[in-house]
Amino acid sequence: MKIEMAAAMDRLGTESAFEVLGRAKALEQQGKHIINLGIGQPDFPTPEHIVEAAIKALRDGHHGYTPADGIPALKQAVAADIAARRHVTIDPANVLIVPGGKVTMFFAITMFGQPGAEIIYPNPGFPIYQSLINYSGAKAVPMPLHEKTGFSFSADEVLDLITPKTRLLILNSPGNPTGGVVPRAEMEKLVAGLEIHPQVCILSDEIYSRMLYANHEHVSLLEFPSIRERLILLDGWSKTYAMTGWRLGYGVWPEALIEPATRLAINCHSCVNAPTQYAGIAALEGPQDAVEAMVRAFDERRLVITHELNQTKGITCGAAAGAFYAFANITGTGLKAAEFQDRMLNEAGVATIAGTSFGEMGEGFVRFTYANSRDNIKTAIGRIRENL
Repeated sequence: MKIEMAAAMDRLGTESAFEVLGRAKALEQQGKHIINLGIGQPDFPTPEHIVEAAIKALRDGHHGYTPADGIPALKQAVAADIAARRHVTIDPANVLIVPGGKVTMFFAITMFGQPGAEIIYPNPGFPIYQSLINYSGAKAVPMPLHEKTGFSFSADEVLDLITPKTRLLILNSPGNPTGGVVPRAEMEKLVAGLEIHPQVCILSDEIYSRMLYANHEHVSLLEFPSIRERLILLDGWSKTYAMTGWRLGYGVWPEALIEPATRLAINCHSCVNAPTQYAGIAALEGPQDAVEAMVRAFDERRLVITHELNQTKGITCGAAAGAFYAFANITGTGLKAAEFQDRMLNEAGVATIAGTSFGEMGEGFVRFTYANSRDNIKTAIGRIRENL
């Protein structure tokens, strides 16, 4: 008997980092030593005061359902954090607490993606953008990111992609997989150009907003009043507070969209578990020294991996401006991105992610995460040199 699923399932992609992680774990079980420079996960523990807040919540009896949009104290903490870091005032009522960053993008793309619609997304970019656009039935329109500009977008190029069918524009700065950061002048130019396209909503993925280096500035789209009524902000705790496994994120939605977004939450996951939300409050309101120490460590590793990659024959790599990824040009090796990924995993024992996992414009590049120790980074790049 053949099981027939909805045709949309054939359009749903995946995230290759988890597939590579699975292969790396299988090789480790065979006794091979693998250095993982593939998965985008901080190698730091969640700060202790955050863990203790979740334990206390459980001991205090917070075992039941929570409001679908999040507990009020956490929504208020998010609004206060946005006011402090982004210097923007928002209404806590427009905050939707969700189980991880992907949920906000899933809801946004679900709202605007349908046959006949177009959604613009960064390429190379986080693979789930394109996967969900295709799943929705909309046309996925790639926004090219270029190595020569540090993988920032060109406002003019983005605006040229907009048609009467465009319903959503997805932006990501600092960016995954490139580490690129969009400068203020380019962001301002884009926002000004969007004024003549009132039908286009914007999803701004700012999950790496606190991971910046070399005096680069994070420019939040919340700063621009002219687009606030059609802007969806995506952020969360996973990267900043080393809370990937806690599954906690949030969206800031405009007035017209918060109610349908909350309905999606009710239909999808009901609510976010209580102890994790209390941990989220502790993260935002508690000491930030662990975050600052982690970012300093990433900065040091960023310089190490960039230097080591540029000392490797056939590879060039610019220093990332944000996040914790090095997006290296490997065209000089003569290998395709997927070939490089597979050879280095199987022969060198180093997990990396092919640039094509982030879109067709990622060919010729490989993503390395420097969420690993400096010693491991040096050892891994040494193994790569031996296998080229």
